[in-house]
Amino acid sequence: MAERPTLAVLGAGSWGTALAALTARNGVPTRLWGRDRAALAAMQANRCNQRYLPDIELPVELGYESDLAVAVRGAGIVLIVVPSHAFASMLTEMAPLLDADTAIAWATKGFEPGTGRFLHELVARQLPGRAAAVITGPSFAREVAAGLPSAVTVHSDDSAFAHQLASLLHAPNLRAYSGSDMLGAELGGAMKNVLAVATGIADGMELGLNARAGLITRGMNEMLRLGVALGARPETLIGLSGLGDLVLTCTGDLSRNRRLGLALGQGIAIDEAVRRIGQVVESILTADEVARLADKHGLDLPISAGVRAVLHGEVTPVNGLKALMARVQKPEYPRGLFGTA
Repeated sequence: MAERPTLAVLGAGSWGTALAALTARNGVPTRLWGRDRAALAAMQANRCNQRYLPDIELPVELGYESDLAVAVRGAGIVLIVVPSHAFASMLTEMAPLLDADTAIAWATKGFEPGTGRFLHELVARQLPGRAAAVITGPSFAREVAAGLPSAVTVHSDDSAFAHQLASLLHAPNLRAYSGSDMLGAELGGAMKNVLAVATGIADGMELGLNARAGLITRGMNEMLRLGVALGARPETLIGLSGLGDLVLTCTGDLSRNRRLGLALGQGIAIDEAVRRIGQVVESILTADEVARLADKHGLDLPISAGVRAVLHGEVTPVNGLKALMARVQKPEYPRGLFGTA
């Protein structure tokens, strides 16, 4: 690939816009694609994504394209930034339009709904033989777009592609690391959304800082145990894509998943809470997939299971808390670091 390949960013929401703005500022030829032609035209005219990042000025170098075929034509890298429920259909739609040597990356977090498949598995199945990488880590779109100090990590089975993509993202105010554990990176980025709902509920119920810290720590334990059962590397999950993203989404009010939890903890119905947030809240689908994976591997993940039960209306936040607190007392790590909770 050329040193500065053309980058096509698919998805003009907050994170897609932020990443496209970042790479354009870095001198990478970047096209931002979205389905809403009028919204893209307004972004180009006003140099602003009024819906998602209204106070961020977009670089003049950034290009905009509403025709998917034109957006990906000649692109060295296609970066997918659409919600997880739309990821598989996005791959299907773009597959016949790609050049033979186009590499694939994504900053989507979550699983394929209904199957629990990781996104890198979908890419390998639908676009075999291509260099592929996931971008993840503790990074709110608004802060990245505003140029505040941030860090992300790029994981790929192709180390050269991981390093190349990280170099395209790396900037004075953004450190981009690289790694080779795609499964671990994706698990951390997905599961932290479920755990952020738990801490949001606790804060919405005004349970205090002790409760928040306990939930984050025991949630991290659940992430590690599931990750090891799946074959992820523990160091990935205690890095930016796991612990880093977990802390950010559990404590930062820019997190949609934390805000959902806050609303539920305050007694607001889930449909109304999602309406107020106004964007896709990944945890609602992800909680089901985490439960499916836990069942498959015989793991008891009480915090994740409690969040799923609350999201499905099976228990109230109050009763979910009572169930967690009533669990049998036991050693913190009865079978070592990755033993049964």
